[in-house]
Amino acid sequence: MTERLNERVSDGLTALQARLQHQFSNPALLGRAITHRSFSADHNERLEFLGDGVLNLVVADFLFAQLSELPEGDLSRIRANLVKQDTLHNLSVEIGLPEVIRLGEGEVRSGGHKRPSILADALEAVIGAVYLDAGYTAAQALVQRLFRAVEINPQMDAIGKDAKTELQEWLQGRKMKLPLYRVVGTTGMAHKQTFDVECEIVELNLTERGIGNSRRAGEQSAATAMLQTLKAKGPL
Repeated sequence: MTERLNERVSDGLTALQARLQHQFSNPALLGRAITHRSFSADHNERLEFLGDGVLNLVVADFLFAQLSELPEGDLSRIRANLVKQDTLHNLSVEIGLPEVIRLGEGEVRSGGHKRPSILADALEAVIGAVYLDAGYTAAQALVQRLFRAVEINPQMDAIGKDAKTELQEWLQGRKMKLPLYRVVGTTGMAHKQTFDVECEIVELNLTERGIGNSRRAGEQSAATAMLQTLKAKGPL
């Protein structure tokens, strides 16, 4: 039984590499990238952190080149639309991550293989794994392939933008640095964790906290709390 399971996992990773158009020199990196913390202590959260940074840089790079006439605020708004959870979730489904994601039994029973936050995080982890495996150029090429069919619209609607995007634009409009987010605590079982996240604006000496059932959700909650604080203070 174990041998058959390992064969299915191996076949799944082989097929995923074909869809990614990247053959890993170190396949263990890809295995870690699709491993949720509920499945193993050797999970994908560090790769997700790395991939998030690579993704934002690559998207910023091609937006800067393609939309040379747009100011910083508009470029930030478009990038936020492109790297938001919904977009990454859709891309993860297109490359078949739901079929290969490794989840603990609790997450499997609760439908974790369909959960947008888990799949979006796994896609970022895959990008981080490609970066470690073959460097920035390979990761850049992967991101460009992933976004090839995504419409890049200079008039992307800002209505309904999430709290992190709104906070970022608020700070950029005042020539301030972007906020810092850090996980300050987690509670609960591995398959059902709650993340306590802190949002800090160093220049204003302000910090706020938020709670969510994923790191992303915690960051959004913390950003919402920060926006409420800033609005209560009035215009600066």
